[in-house]
Amino acid sequence: MIKDKESQRVINKFIITAVLLFICLMWTIPTIGIFITSFRTADATNSTGWWKAFSTIKSFTLDNYNQVLFGQRYNVGNASGTTAIRGATMLSAFLSSITVTVPAVIIPIFIAAAAAYGFAWLNFKGRGVLLAMIIALLVVPLQISLIPILRDYNKIGLNGSYLGIWLAHAGFGLPLATYMMFNYISALPRSILESAFMDGASHFTTFVRLILPLSVPAIASFAIFQFIWVWNDMLVSLVFLSGAGQKVEVVTVRLMNMAGTRGTDWHLLTAGAFVSLLLPLCVFLGLQKFFVRGLLAGSVKG
Repeated sequence: MIKDKESQRVINKFIITAVLLFICLMWTIPTIGIFITSFRTADATNSTGWWKAFSTIKSFTLDNYNQVLFGQRYNVGNASGTTAIRGATMLSAFLSSITVTVPAVIIPIFIAAAAAYGFAWLNFKGRGVLLAMIIALLVVPLQISLIPILRDYNKIGLNGSYLGIWLAHAGFGLPLATYMMFNYISALPRSILESAFMDGASHFTTFVRLILPLSVPAIASFAIFQFIWVWNDMLVSLVFLSGAGQKVEVVTVRLMNMAGTRGTDWHLLTAGAFVSLLLPLCVFLGLQKFFVRGLLAGSVKG
């Protein structure tokens, strides 16, 4: 009887493993196809599928990544002759995305951490109502606020500037940041704060020297969410950076333009996609050890 149970357990484990491997394979196949396409020539991409790429080595090239990273040459005629210039590059868009993303992650983290500390440990009138209003903002689509914000930005001259998009992304991310930070900070032992207050520490000192270091898992979890969200965003960037030109063009907008006016330059689009995912992948892998701890913050008491 024991042997039968053990055999059944082994069979069940084998079946579950096989199903998971099959799901992972099916999930990965499109990514593999995109990766292979990023090394193929335009003619090979338009004529045959990626699964036929290995039929000839001549269909592979590194020119796609060269054009994506360093720009494609265009011949422009003028009075003195023809001049070869390079178009917008993924490197410039990469730097623009970093310029947009990093402040858009840092700003809401510190504001939300301070707000969460106040909601968790300070007693003031209307605390519960304010917290409920902030959490309720999680269900409000950001799309309904784009036009009113854009009108205000045009009046004060923030449209097309980095400051404008920083404030927009920070505002859109604050409800989730506050909710996650509140769950984590409210679960910290109160004895830690009482010990700090007995030693004469102020609320600011306690927040900076105790709460922020202890809240690293929650901060890292939100940083992953916010970084990936802002990095992959195209709508907000199109709205608030539309008048700034190619110099501040972010990765997602550059990828959209790479598809070409007829949507046929898939060899460049796939190469640009793999260039753009390198930094978010590194951020996720670097902070993943805090990810689960931050997500489970406040779910178990005691």
